[in-house]
Amino acid sequence: MASPSDHRSGVWMPASRSAGPEGRQGRRFSGGRHGEQHNSHRIGWLRAVVLGANDGTISVAGAASMAAGEFVSVQSQADTEQADLARERRELANDPAGELAELVEIYRGRGLSFETARQVAEQLTLHDALGAHARDELGLSETLRARPIQAALASAASFILGALVPILAIRLAPENRIGGVTTGAALVTLAILGGLSARAGGAAVLRSVLRMLVWGALAMGITALVGHLAGAVV
Repeated sequence: MASPSDHRSGVWMPASRSAGPEGRQGRRFSGGRHGEQHNSHRIGWLRAVVLGANDGTISVAGAASMAAGEFVSVQSQADTEQADLARERRELANDPAGELAELVEIYRGRGLSFETARQVAEQLTLHDALGAHARDELGLSETLRARPIQAALASAASFILGALVPILAIRLAPENRIGGVTTGAALVTLAILGGLSARAGGAAVLRSVLRMLVWGALAMGITALVGHLAGAVV
């Protein structure tokens, strides 16, 4: 007979041969449960969770990286613009005659006569001296002004939307055709984006589509080549 301490230990132990079915098996387990644990039943949902988390993390990280890079670069442009405007304010305050002469020369360089150029410069100076110098001397305007937050949000949103295409292609494509389906989906998306951007800007649609396809295919080809040389599947 096994001792009570053996029962409390929760391990397999010898049993009496007269103990019925358990006795005929020669073993029994305290508590009536098998001690081994297997995790194969989790494979289905665990694989989906890992893949989804990976895709989401990469997409979010990429979007954040693009947004941060866009913000930093455009903010640098905005800082330069603000520094130039501050310099122009000082020059207008310290040497208004010299700044007026600069505008006259700018307009003369664009084809106006001296008298017309001076009249235009005087009128614009009276209306908005800093705006005239920002626009005609520095090439700055409200339309083209650097907007870091807007650029960052646009970059992040476009990256996320673009990342959805290969992610959905990988999820929906047959396992043996993932590469081809993903490549085709990416090229179709690039063609659509090229066409839409051309329509929005009033440019030639076909030329924009071909440009997007050529450069997109080239980028994917280089990426695949680098991955192949590095021993990775891209």
